[in-house]
Amino acid sequence: MAGAQRRSGFAALIGRPNVGKSTLLNRLTGEKLAIVSPKPQTTRNRILGVVTRQQGQVAFLDTPGIHRARGQLNRYMLEVALQAAAEVDLLVFMIEAADALGTSERKAPRGRPPGRPAVTLGNRFILERLHQLGKPTFLVINKIDQIERRLLLPLIELYRSEFPFAEVVPISARSGEGVEELLGSVLQHLPEAEPMFAEDMLTDQAERQLVAEYVREQVLAHCREEIPYSAAVVVDVFDESERARPPDTPPDRLSGLVRIEASIFVERESQKAIVIGKKGQMLKRIGTDARKSIERLLGAHVYLSLRVRVEPGWSERPEALRKLGYR
Repeated sequence: MAGAQRRSGFAALIGRPNVGKSTLLNRLTGEKLAIVSPKPQTTRNRILGVVTRQQGQVAFLDTPGIHRARGQLNRYMLEVALQAAAEVDLLVFMIEAADALGTSERKAPRGRPPGRPAVTLGNRFILERLHQLGKPTFLVINKIDQIERRLLLPLIELYRSEFPFAEVVPISARSGEGVEELLGSVLQHLPEAEPMFAEDMLTDQAERQLVAEYVREQVLAHCREEIPYSAAVVVDVFDESERARPPDTPPDRLSGLVRIEASIFVERESQKAIVIGKKGQMLKRIGTDARKSIERLLGAHVYLSLRVRVEPGWSERPEALRKLGYR
């Protein structure tokens, strides 16, 4: 950018589970770096997404939803979120418009008429942490397409009375409304510095990490009840020996073959039976849908082999958490 210093820095996306942090990260980067599901607590690790513009570069960190943690896995996720918040230049605190107004499908707190703004207990818990951190913070009100616009102003005034936000930006991460405006404001609040990463870099996640997440996404999509919260995925084999791609291959055409073997870990034998399904049909559906996403990621044909293993009580055992990649 001629005549102007570029800006660069880290910004963490924080908020309650299911407010749309991962959807926003994917929208900002233009790539599917974080899996998305209507089920809460989908994101378990911090995910880096790098966005580069003429004005500078922002390294966004998508974090697990902040909640009052119970159990080893939940405590791990809370620690990941709070550690990321402590290390960045700027915080982007996301709330869901309809939830803050008591008009979402989730039941409004007793005594609060729908449409009247309030700080939910979960968001108040986060605001307490924001006061402790003392960092420049944006309030991002997501899913504004689900409310009447006249209700935004009192919601903004309420949250501004609770915390000195540097900016308040209403958006719809799903449709993209307000997202570029948010990015521009974030860049303006970052320190003057040259880009930290190469301009073509999007993430620090290895392909096999993304593959594991794409498989877990399909477990979330196809399995109900307690299964999604008791499932973890580890890639055992990632064989690229047949991946060679001729230089004249169009970018939208698959070429070569990658052989992948992955394990889906659950906590009980009864859960294993559910994931496999009658005559293996559930596992087949999970594998078929995961393979489609993996092929788009790798630009190659994929042979995907899945197996289901039982790791008793893994979400409550520190050594098992480490074994399954939650360090």
